[in-house]
Amino acid sequence: MKVIFVSPGWEKGRLWGELAFKFPTLSLASIAAVTPSEWDVAFLDDNFETINYSCAADLVALTAMTPQAPRAYEIADEFRRRGKTVVMGGFHASNLPDEALCHADAVVVGEGELVWPQLLSDYCNGLLKRVYQTDSQVEMADIPRARREIFTGKRYLLTNTIQTTRGCPFDCEFCSVTAFYGRKYRKRPVANILEELEQLRKANSFLFFVDDNIVADRKYALELFAGMKGMKFKWLSHSPIDFAADRELMKAAGESGCVGMFVGFESLNQASLSAMGKVTNRARSYLEDAQAFRDNGIGILGSFVMGYDGDTPDIFEQTLRFCEEARLEAAIFPILTPYPGTSVRRRLEAEGRIFSNNWRDYDMEHVTFRPLGMSAEQLQKGYEQLCRSFYSFPSMYRRIFKLHRSVQVFGPMNFGFRAALGRRKVSA
Repeated sequence: MKVIFVSPGWEKGRLWGELAFKFPTLSLASIAAVTPSEWDVAFLDDNFETINYSCAADLVALTAMTPQAPRAYEIADEFRRRGKTVVMGGFHASNLPDEALCHADAVVVGEGELVWPQLLSDYCNGLLKRVYQTDSQVEMADIPRARREIFTGKRYLLTNTIQTTRGCPFDCEFCSVTAFYGRKYRKRPVANILEELEQLRKANSFLFFVDDNIVADRKYALELFAGMKGMKFKWLSHSPIDFAADRELMKAAGESGCVGMFVGFESLNQASLSAMGKVTNRARSYLEDAQAFRDNGIGILGSFVMGYDGDTPDIFEQTLRFCEEARLEAAIFPILTPYPGTSVRRRLEAEGRIFSNNWRDYDMEHVTFRPLGMSAEQLQKGYEQLCRSFYSFPSMYRRIFKLHRSVQVFGPMNFGFRAALGRRKVSA
């Protein structure tokens, strides 16, 4: 028996479809790891491979985030026309299983490691069910090492991606993480991770932790960072801005090889931060916090949500000025997007403010709701201008052309974003 895992591509002409640097879908490698040995496994990435819909496969498995869903459905439909059995999972299918079932024979809702072997057994016995969902969450100690060999020969920047924790103790209104993984912060045993890292460093010294908040448990993070010290990794992950207040933890991260963090500033408006549930952020200390990251050799990829109810057209210039004053090495400026399963979607639906359910536009680049402090057109144009200004050569010079160890990562990242923005189709 053979299963083909397929990662649907990002649409060309959009920012994420034009970025030259690509990372593999770790979730598919994790599901491949719990696939019984009697199954042959293959992997296709639609971003840079031509899909052979007539290939020899008994089962096709896809995962997709919301903006990838239309492409995933196209792929699924074509495979099913050729008589293949298709299974879908991931964030979008988990939140809208009935929609996904219009294009798939079965849907996996939520974490898939526990139900995937049963699904394969049911398929072999002609008993495939429409929906697979476990009542419990996978024990983190039982998560096997990701089957990264499925990525061999693909054109990825690196395949050293790893997840150490799942869930987030916070519940930001716009975030889909807690809807999928829950608020309980679950951790893999540090010994398991260090053993896996010993293998990964044989392939590449760069490493990306896909955790949504790698420092949520201080004791756990300190143990992990101490174990990594001396491994000579250069690694990146996600952390909240209040990470800056814990200088001991930040120093340990830097000494273990951390060169960058994705940091959700989200807003310069404290009222907006409170409304979105970002309880740890204090806008008044952002400049000092950013300096603390830099003092420990850690660059910042900042994120600022555009279009919250407290935002007016002034927010774009204010955000640009702050980013340059704080010398943020990189940043993204996602338009508030009401993803299925999130609290903000339920609120905006109740207020009658969502005007588009075209999932292609749920890429954080397009306005899909009616903002309060400006028109939808002003929000779209302001976003476009902010991106162009931030990744202009003068701004890049002011922010990143300083002696700092993170430049080796963020220098190419800036040029990559600038090039992708130049190739995309502007919406404004």
